[in-house]
Amino acid sequence: PPFLPPPISSSNCSESTDDCHIDALCQNTPKSFKCICKTGYKGDGKHCEDMDECENDYNGGCVHDCINIPGNYRCTCYDGFMLADDGHNCLDADECLDNNGGCQQICVNTMGSYECQCKDGFFLSDNQHTCIHRSDDGMNCMNKDHGCAHICRETPKGGVACECRPGFELAENQHDCKLTCNYGNGGCQHTCDDTDVGPVCGCHQKYALHSDSKTCIGKSLSLIHTHSDVDKRVKRRLLMETCAVNNGGCDRTCKDTATGVRCSCPVGFTLQPDGKTCKDIDECLENNGGCDHFCRNTVGSFECSCQKGHKLLTNERTCQDIDECSFERACDHICINYPGSFECVCHKGYSLYGLTRCGDIDECSINNGSCEYGCLNTLGSYECVCPPGQKLHWNKKDCVGKASVSPRAQLSCIKTGGGEYLTFWDFCGTYKQQFYIQFSGTAYEVAQRAVRQTDGDEACSIGQVLTDGKCVSCGVGTFYSGEQEQCMICPPGTYQDREGQLSCEPCPSTEGQGIAGAKNVSECGGQCPAGQFSADGFHPCQPCPLGTFQPEPGRVLCFPCGGGLMTKHTGSTSFRDCEAKVHCALGHYYNATTHRCIRCPGGTYQSESGQNYCITCPGNTTTDFDGANNVSHCKNQLCGGELGDFMGYIESPNYPGDYPSNVNCVWTINPPNKRRILIVVPEIFLPIEDECGDVLVMRKSAQPTSITTYETCQTYERPIAFTSRSRKLWIQFISNEGNSGKGFQVPYVTYDEDYQQLIEDIVRDGRLYASENHQEILKDKKLIKALFDVLAHPHNYFKYTAQESKEMFPRSFIKLLRSKVSRFLRPYK
Repeated sequence: PPFLPPPISSSNCSESTDDCHIDALCQNTPKSFKCICKTGYKGDGKHCEDMDECENDYNGGCVHDCINIPGNYRCTCYDGFMLADDGHNCLDADECLDNNGGCQQICVNTMGSYECQCKDGFFLSDNQHTCIHRSDDGMNCMNKDHGCAHICRETPKGGVACECRPGFELAENQHDCKLTCNYGNGGCQHTCDDTDVGPVCGCHQKYALHSDSKTCIGKSLSLIHTHSDVDKRVKRRLLMETCAVNNGGCDRTCKDTATGVRCSCPVGFTLQPDGKTCKDIDECLENNGGCDHFCRNTVGSFECSCQKGHKLLTNERTCQDIDECSFERACDHICINYPGSFECVCHKGYSLYGLTRCGDIDECSINNGSCEYGCLNTLGSYECVCPPGQKLHWNKKDCVGKASVSPRAQLSCIKTGGGEYLTFWDFCGTYKQQFYIQFSGTAYEVAQRAVRQTDGDEACSIGQVLTDGKCVSCGVGTFYSGEQEQCMICPPGTYQDREGQLSCEPCPSTEGQGIAGAKNVSECGGQCPAGQFSADGFHPCQPCPLGTFQPEPGRVLCFPCGGGLMTKHTGSTSFRDCEAKVHCALGHYYNATTHRCIRCPGGTYQSESGQNYCITCPGNTTTDFDGANNVSHCKNQLCGGELGDFMGYIESPNYPGDYPSNVNCVWTINPPNKRRILIVVPEIFLPIEDECGDVLVMRKSAQPTSITTYETCQTYERPIAFTSRSRKLWIQFISNEGNSGKGFQVPYVTYDEDYQQLIEDIVRDGRLYASENHQEILKDKKLIKALFDVLAHPHNYFKYTAQESKEMFPRSFIKLLRSKVSRFLRPYK
């Protein structure tokens, strides 16, 4: 009947009873269902397989490389090009826009690549980025007229032979270099074919070759037909504005529509009111581009960077403090990390020099260490010595007569039923629990109470206690009590300045009882203050008389001003209180004999005015000149670095402090057989004010005419990486008496020569230096060490997981290296 509802039919698709392929869609029909392969797949629906869009004659519409992926495809561009907004065309990337392409002097953009050039008087080094001074002497590769278009090599017979950079071939004249399709795609935007006359450019089917024979422009649909087929409608269309003519007037993307052309802009640009022009969006204006610290606008994008002492994390937005203290050789002694910086601190008795190094202080050079008689310098400390017949005072500075003490000890032998034992009584009035005696020609060590045997096989030594199963000496300010079998604090009126002792020494003065647990005589109390003295250094005291001074407490004498000088008053505490005839400036000392100010001699300094001494430079450092007024003028003269077969570094003397004058450092890197050298100069500071008086040069040998790899006499805070032009390197750094600077620390690595083409391809690519983030990688000691570790020993690559690599390096850096490695390995696939 017509009022009855239609019968309910089962749906195979909803009940999942169909047998469609996993890459197919199930579609219900009135009586059943049908399977349809998804877009990007082909088959009958029961069986679907991926459709390789890249296999057709159009290469998937990609003008360079087409990569097939399941159900789809994507286009990629060769190095030196960037993908257009249509996802298919490839446009030239202007590498010179970013940090001058890494060129030291001049950058010239070309289709698919770029070139570095040098100013007059220089020629381009093999690393294709830095420039080297030309020479006018001899017929060699350093001579400006060697004639090679690219690379010059010296022959064993003393002549020259020319070579070309990768992607070029040597011309028949053996001097010029011919471009091939292997370099920058031969200067072609789309396709390149090598011929006898050089690269010949072609275009994808949807494009036509421009009159410059390199660039490709899009065809309009009407231009596909022959001229005989052109009708009036097509002629009218040609008179109209189309994308086929001058890109429709559009700055970037052009699309033909029924109403004319329509222009659009890529991400990072905005279309202007004229409908044609694209204007760069300054992303930094809004919320600083999301950057933690600095935001730098670039054409079509932006870049975050960090303040000095911070590094950009892999999200390329967040800045994190660099913990310099985690670096090897950061500081000699103690390293303190601060946000954006760090500080090196030296142990007591040492002084900081070169910003990070610690050298022993020669305290004896500072007024004889304040010793009354002799002074002996030791590492990290010093000792005062006295002449025969005298001994050091409690203050360890003054000398006093040796007191003769008559021993008043009583020995008693007591017999018992099982034997006899000896008792020892001391009447010297000294509180001790341990004595050394000689009885009947035999030496004995006696203690008030024997040391208790531990549960283990061994007993703790005298003056030690068992703590957590270990024997620990009683510290300063304490003593070991045999009765209590533990360390006890020295009572007031006593002190102990050594560990592991069985008693405390009595304070020299009973007037001031001092504190409990005194660690030295100065904590006993009752000492004479600075400017006063007494027979024992303790109260009662009297002021230093006129013509003398005393800067320290607890002394038994005052120092004379010398030269008959008087002081302004009694109780003087410094030589500056002496009425010298002239007040000496920094870097000078007062000579009391001649009554003149004398410049501190080389190797010494004086950072205070009005003093009568100069301080010896710490460690093995010295000064470049007389009259130094600060410890920073003390410099290490030794040439720095560590040279290894696989990795190492060279550094200027006193680095990271300023290097000294008149140095001549020479290093030689001679790698094992079949290995080549890669060098990274993170930054270098050589002042140019003295007309290249300070020079770093790397060449094959000490001969001035030998092949030069690198040479500079200037400051460059921008990093550069390059391979050596010779299998071994002779490196020299010389400085004159002019200006000084921080210098350099240059790491290097040797790698298997089979990777030579890959390494050169990487270091010669301007994108390695174009980004500030990439530059910071080459300055990061930890990241460089990780990269060098893999280059020197490729199997170490497997030590790092993919996640660790992502956390170490920004995406753009990984992408750059991956493309280089893939291209290098492609012939072996």
